[in-house]
Amino acid sequence: MIRLGLLLLVLPILVLLGVYFWELGDVRACQLDGGHWDYLTNACRDTPQPFVSWLERSPLLVNGGMLVSVVGLVMCMIGFYTKSR
Repeated sequence: MIRLGLLLLVLPILVLLGVYFWELGDVRACQLDGGHWDYLTNACRDTPQPFVSWLERSPLLVNGGMLVSVVGLVMCMIGFYTKSR
């Protein structure tokens, strides 16, 4: 139970960080080209665009990932609390 809990605790965080930094790379590339990133369409534009948070654009990914991490934490706590046979 501890191994599965650790996997559920760490894996969603790594996925969220990977997706975040992938998008950040696109945003930085757009800014280096002199453009403005459109967060709703994931495209580089010539005119300034409003910022839309990642939580508003992908609530299932963010909230689901955090929920899976909490489930993993609870599983780790239960695994450490119960005696191994």
